[in-house]
Amino acid sequence: MLSQGPPQFLCRHLLFLSFGGNNILIFICMITKEAVLDALSNVIEPDLGKDLVTLNMVRDVKVDGMKVSFTVMLTTPACPLKAMIEKACITAVHKLVDKDAEVSIFMDAQVNTNRKDNKSVLPGVKNIIVVASGKGGVGKSTVAVNLAVGLAREGSKVGLLDADIYGPSVPMMLGIRDQRPMMTEINGEGMIVPIETHGIKAMSIGLLIDEKQAVIWRGPMASSALKQFITGVYWDELDYLIIDMPPGTGDVHLTMVQTVPVTGAVIVSTPQAVAAADAKKAVMMLKQPQINVPILGIVENMAYFTPEELPNNKYYIFGKGGAQKMADQFEMPFLGEIPLVQSIREGGDSGVPAVAGDDSIVQEAFARLARKVAQNIAIRNANLEPTKVVQMAE
Repeated sequence: MLSQGPPQFLCRHLLFLSFGGNNILIFICMITKEAVLDALSNVIEPDLGKDLVTLNMVRDVKVDGMKVSFTVMLTTPACPLKAMIEKACITAVHKLVDKDAEVSIFMDAQVNTNRKDNKSVLPGVKNIIVVASGKGGVGKSTVAVNLAVGLAREGSKVGLLDADIYGPSVPMMLGIRDQRPMMTEINGEGMIVPIETHGIKAMSIGLLIDEKQAVIWRGPMASSALKQFITGVYWDELDYLIIDMPPGTGDVHLTMVQTVPVTGAVIVSTPQAVAAADAKKAVMMLKQPQINVPILGIVENMAYFTPEELPNNKYYIFGKGGAQKMADQFEMPFLGEIPLVQSIREGGDSGVPAVAGDDSIVQEAFARLARKVAQNIAIRNANLEPTKVVQMAE
């Protein structure tokens, strides 16, 4: 977005020459680095509301005659405004420096973070995102898996932690159910190495137990196991760690926010009034003053049915707009609709996430979700309090 201002033509200079007593006035165009930076200070980052220069997003400005080049460092590789920002930069140089300048822009990204804790837990992880729902059966794990893979496909370093102690489904959805993680030694301590697949690092308690056996633990035991599980995995450097939470609200959720500094939460619901009512409980839990985890938005899964033979048709068999109404009620972002189509189910069963599959409609739906979540994380980090571990009286 280019702020409105008067044309400056900062590179125009005057040169007086004298020949035989005759003075000649010559205009010489000398583009300078300072002129380029002045022009780019008029380009506003739409989400953060400040100009690119103030945000230190302009790097490596080079000028060679009429050739201008620089790097714009975005806040995430998944930035949905990349093309808009690039166009605004070119327009700024042409309008405020020289209309004939040859502008070359390298669009790069460096995921921002707002962690101010002591980083004793997950020190290399910039942003920790929990995916939650008020009830089971709404496709929370499907959303978590495809969100993680979608962010990785945009160029981010991503991890996925399956914290659904009683019903771990991530191993099947990622096609790693027969694999077992290795161990490594970090600073003299043995740690679990997550499994790398589909461009992400993944870990689930389902990889450590026999999938034929049920996990029969009381709440305190499950919470204790989860805490050890979080601290015992070596994630190394990550831009985003996506945590697939169990459904509902309970001990595991409290343990999570008391163990790691959660950047924000993605809420998953389906269109039905019953599902939306249960999703509200998850929102209200996270909004409790003593917890206060920012809500990055709500996504409506199974929003409509689209037959494979009629890809342009939408049938709202579960109702319409329940998640959108809840987003409006709580003044939180609506992250979009995910359709109910056969390819999503097939991807989950076969271990190939839908966002990495062949269905272009589903692929784009999850890609949009990933970009929107990344965008809202950047906004959250720029405008809200730093993330911290929740302190609650037992």
